[in-house]
Amino acid sequence: MKYISTRGNAPAKTFTEILLGGLAPDGGLYLPEQYPQVTRAELDAWRKLSYAELAYAVLSKFATDIPAADLKAIVSKTYTTAVYSYGRADSDFSQITPLRTLEPGVHILELSNGPTLAFKDMAMQLLGNLFEYALDKQHAELNILGATSGDTGSAAEYAMRGKRGIRVFMLSPHGKMSSFQRAQMYSLQDPNIYNIAITGMFDDAQDMVKAVSNDHSFKAKYKIGTVNSINWARVSAQVVYYFKGYFAATKSNDEQVAFAVPSGNFGNICAGHIARMMGLPIGQLILATNENDVLDEFFRTGVYRPRDTKHTYETSSPSMDISKASNFERFVFDLVGRDGAKVREFWSKVDVASSSDTAAFNIKGTSYWDALPKFGFASGKSTHQDRLKTIRELWEEYGVMVDTHTADGIKVGLAQRRPNLPLICLETALPAKFAETIQEALGREPERPAALQGIEKLPQRCELMDADVAKLKSFISANVPN
Repeated sequence: MKYISTRGNAPAKTFTEILLGGLAPDGGLYLPEQYPQVTRAELDAWRKLSYAELAYAVLSKFATDIPAADLKAIVSKTYTTAVYSYGRADSDFSQITPLRTLEPGVHILELSNGPTLAFKDMAMQLLGNLFEYALDKQHAELNILGATSGDTGSAAEYAMRGKRGIRVFMLSPHGKMSSFQRAQMYSLQDPNIYNIAITGMFDDAQDMVKAVSNDHSFKAKYKIGTVNSINWARVSAQVVYYFKGYFAATKSNDEQVAFAVPSGNFGNICAGHIARMMGLPIGQLILATNENDVLDEFFRTGVYRPRDTKHTYETSSPSMDISKASNFERFVFDLVGRDGAKVREFWSKVDVASSSDTAAFNIKGTSYWDALPKFGFASGKSTHQDRLKTIRELWEEYGVMVDTHTADGIKVGLAQRRPNLPLICLETALPAKFAETIQEALGREPERPAALQGIEKLPQRCELMDADVAKLKSFISANVPN
């Protein structure tokens, strides 16, 4: 299988050729030339598989240039109960992603039993093992540059710590994450981990990562790679749990379901879009935003209006405090019939629009707007008060405690799902990561794994930096041996 750029001006490459990079040379994101199709016979066979077996089956369709035995070994090493047993004490860790049923037809897919208690572990642990495998084959090193609004950073650092030949430079918005999220990242003392707090919002940090990635000479000289969801391997790994959740919530492959997905950077729900395009019977993909509702606005009105830092709100679901969703470009590429020229036209307006809070483009009244319903999306927004109300109701009615982002997904999912369509809400993180809001909602502290008790009191190390690409490049060059 070969991969092409959403902007149409980069040569096609294999899975391993794009694994260690990020953006394509033309600034676009990689996608398969065609989505692999899953037959009914395969769906029937996959229903019986363990998570590791299912991951191998799905990823075999994407990573076609990795020998089967090697891929199977990497996947088997990744998806074990030892790696995914940090979550709730009553979870069935053997399932890796247990399905929790609130009532008939309403489920939560647990994705936060990994070492950093967030769904990002589902892909990041695999990415760490894939990177190590590829670098060993190439006798090479990699300097990972990433940006996080909360969970990507810790998931990446825990997956890469101690990996041979890998350094991690992780940008985060200064003071914008929860105290638990900051402690998870900044308390790591591994010499290959560098945390950089940017004086700005997540979008500023993400723009810096893209700027460095688009400096091709710097990227080549310092062997820069990425773990953000612009990395295709991360998205492909997330496709797996859509299949697993579907099988757990249904009895037959004749049934359809709805997935509700809290969305900031569009990576998680992009994986659901790809699973649907592969043939998984998804009736609805319900996108939930917080007060930063750029994506909800698009799916309701056809207007894509990315916002600048001044118009991006700080909320109690901080991992979604994003106004320029990187992975949205992948969906737009499919929406416009995989026309790279059209994507280039749209994205040439995005940076200009986000600096002035005006619409980058509007598809209302076009053939693209007419095509939108066939992709199965619905959307909605959740506010702080919605979050508190949902957290209280789930605790009072079911004895289930959820984090703020998951609450956004459940609130919007219940409001938007079609009648009689089973709803699977994707869990984003454990409530322990957002204790302040849980305390506000329930008047009690969330439980946390014993290994993470008192993490906020550990010594922390972090570099504070302005949102200045030149300063970031200087920092990287000073910390990478020549």
